[in-house]
Amino acid sequence: MEEFTHENGSRLGQPGDSYDTVGSIATNVADGFTMVAVGDLIVSRALTNYQHTGFGDIVKILRDADVTFGNLEVNIFDIRSFNGSPQAEYGGAYHLSLPEVGPDLKEMGFNIVGRANNHSLDWGVEGMRETSRVLDQNGIIHAGVGENLAQAGAARFLETARGRVAMLSFATTFAPMARAGDPAGEAPGRPGLNALRLAQNIIVPPDLLESLRSVRDVLPGYRVVGRNPDQVVLAGVTFKAGDTAGYSYEADPRDVADILRNVRRGKQFSDFCIVTNHAHEPGGWCEEPADYEQSFARRLIDAGADAYVGHGPHRLRGIEIYKGRPIFYSLGNFFEDDLGTPSGADMFDEYAKDPRVDTDAEVKVAEMASGFTDPIFYESIVTVSRFEQNQLTELLLYPIELGHSKRFADRGIPHLATGSQARGILERLQKHSEPFGTKITIEHSIGMIRLKPGSSR
Repeated sequence: MEEFTHENGSRLGQPGDSYDTVGSIATNVADGFTMVAVGDLIVSRALTNYQHTGFGDIVKILRDADVTFGNLEVNIFDIRSFNGSPQAEYGGAYHLSLPEVGPDLKEMGFNIVGRANNHSLDWGVEGMRETSRVLDQNGIIHAGVGENLAQAGAARFLETARGRVAMLSFATTFAPMARAGDPAGEAPGRPGLNALRLAQNIIVPPDLLESLRSVRDVLPGYRVVGRNPDQVVLAGVTFKAGDTAGYSYEADPRDVADILRNVRRGKQFSDFCIVTNHAHEPGGWCEEPADYEQSFARRLIDAGADAYVGHGPHRLRGIEIYKGRPIFYSLGNFFEDDLGTPSGADMFDEYAKDPRVDTDAEVKVAEMASGFTDPIFYESIVTVSRFEQNQLTELLLYPIELGHSKRFADRGIPHLATGSQARGILERLQKHSEPFGTKITIEHSIGMIRLKPGSSR
């Protein structure tokens, strides 16, 4: 007789018990269930009222799905009545949207969004709360922030005609003060986002590690506590020896345990579970996910997730199919419509601008010029996952372009890419997905992944 257990071995229930399905992580959606997933929503204004060229074709794709997901990387409020302030710690830009964005996202077809990212608290707790109010008013389910860690980490639920959908949102890239916390004794919980903390190690060749050790040893105030021949800690940064220089990450075990438990709980209360991670690591320059991410994404699916959706580096990364479930390591940008104003004084300082002379637009253009000039940051995909018999059978990948060559006020709104540009986007995605054993075919400027029922790939 099969027994359902927690990871720690404790008994959940036996088949035949009145609660024998509590531990089940089986998917339970009606045939034809479809999930649309896109990347970052950096949008400052209502867009459906104006006939943006080609945007209507994308809106039709969004509306046709049972669940349509995006990562909301903006705060939504009216600056004229806002009682908060821009924070000293912010995500690199003070992303801000008008309140009309709430109903407009709903009109586009978005019914569920992630909130945990490096911009969640750009405008403090007040901005976080106001954004939640706008989303709630418009019936858009959201997860990833809350009044304490338990709320920020909890699954939120969307009712659809083909099944109940759970979503959890967490971030590995965030401002330190944005991390939510739980109560401890008399100390109250802390509002913020659901974080997965990562310890970063820099890998260098052995000879360079010895050079760093020599630098550390001559610095004043250094005291030898114990010599580790394989690593050096210098100015708070851990360096380790390795054959190839790069970055390595170790996930905080407490955060891992909390997230896995919340995934398991989310699936126990739903028919389909989406888990989403906002991760910049190791950086926007990198085409590959950080070294911790594949194994953790697989653990999330083992815990009950039906899809893992990554975003953050503002560029496409590969796709993996694991146990018949999609893992998107980064879906890039869906919107890059950054016309929100005003910006905080700290951002003016960051780019050597004077708010008495320079405009918000000039500051934002300077920010984009610091690392986002390449057209690849304006090329991405819309993914449509279709399930039959509770198995992923087809994954459609629609290439999109966000108007890289347009003027600042007009770019950032997606349209379907065609011709050589569409093929270029999809061929790049093919290349990024090959290391995961994923085969993407291209037909009529659309990428396709087809699976046989019961197959893992």
